[in-house]
Amino acid sequence: MQKFLKSDIPIWVNVLQVLLTLIMLGQVYMYFFDHDLLAATGVTVNGTPDLNLVYEMGGRTLTMAAASIFVMITQNARQFLVVLFMNILREGTETIIDPLFPIANAPASPAMDFGMHVVVVAIEILACVVVWKRLKKSSQTGN
Repeated sequence: MQKFLKSDIPIWVNVLQVLLTLIMLGQVYMYFFDHDLLAATGVTVNGTPDLNLVYEMGGRTLTMAAASIFVMITQNARQFLVVLFMNILREGTETIIDPLFPIANAPASPAMDFGMHVVVVAIEILACVVVWKRLKKSSQTGN
């Protein structure tokens, strides 16, 4: 708890990372265990090649979630920047892909989905800039 209280990572950035991690863990659950939910999105799983792709996506998403959990525990600003950068790339890619190829049970129109992703990416970029500035400031003061 002491590490968290003395951290250079603002609470709102930690809360953002917790939310993103929970979303990733939900996706991991869907990829590994809930293929009916996956099918409801319009993704069909017909045989071993499809399962291979679905499980690889699950493994990659699980890896990102595990890295996110690790940096939230360590509260290391440099490591946090790496995870924030991964989030920006992932969410930035989804900003383009999701509206172009909407899923069957999408809760929003492609335009609304694009707008929501732009807002999330902007918040992630802001978080990255804030952590970067705090890291730079603490490096200059010798902490």
